[in-house]
Amino acid sequence: MATANRSAGLALVRGDGAAREVLLVHPGGPFWAKKNEGAWSLPKGLLDPGEEPLEAAKREFFEEVGHPAPVGPCVALGEVTLKSGKKVIAFAVRGELDAATIRSNEIDVEFPPRSGRIIRIPEVDRAEWATLDRAKQLLNPAQVPLIEAAMRAVL
Repeated sequence: MATANRSAGLALVRGDGAAREVLLVHPGGPFWAKKNEGAWSLPKGLLDPGEEPLEAAKREFFEEVGHPAPVGPCVALGEVTLKSGKKVIAFAVRGELDAATIRSNEIDVEFPPRSGRIIRIPEVDRAEWATLDRAKQLLNPAQVPLIEAAMRAVL
């Protein structure tokens, strides 16, 4: 069973200098379908009890994009707290991935909320490479410090 208040994520970074970009993902399902700015995230998810955050980040990356996390040095980016109170710890790694080829796992959600109706949706419906300025527009605002740290990381 996952720990409900702590998630781990992986910031996949490519390029250098002003051309540096990070991979962002958009949540799937009808609730998020028409939301764009402020809705995107790093690939991330809940830690399992006793799981190391970096291992959880790599597992969640695979679950949300359908590709294994790149092999290579990972840089700890710190931890932020979302409005919900959930804490997100993240790591940066250099790598390349065709955003058009992501294939997310699927999850069951109740929709509409409190309706009792369960639907199956992709956890992530799309991915996009973003510069720091673009990431600041798209990201959940609480995650911006993680992306800023990823863009500064020496990878």
